[in-house]
Amino acid sequence: MKKFVSYEKLSKKEQRKINSEKRGTWNGLNPVTRIADTNGKKYRRKPKYPENYD
Repeated sequence: MKKFVSYEKLSKKEQRKINSEKRGTWNGLNPVTRIADTNGKKYRRKPKYPENYD
C-alpha cells in the first residue's frame, strides 16, 4: 500500500505528473481554432457605419 504524501511535499516532477492526469482533453479538437458563439444582440461600441475623417 502506498503511503500518503501531501501535495506540497511532493517533488516538482511528481506534482507535474498529478496535474497532467487531472487535466481534461479536448477529444481531438484544437482549442486554438475554436470560435466563440457570437450573440447577434450584443452591444457593440464601434459604429456600424463609421464616418470618414479625411
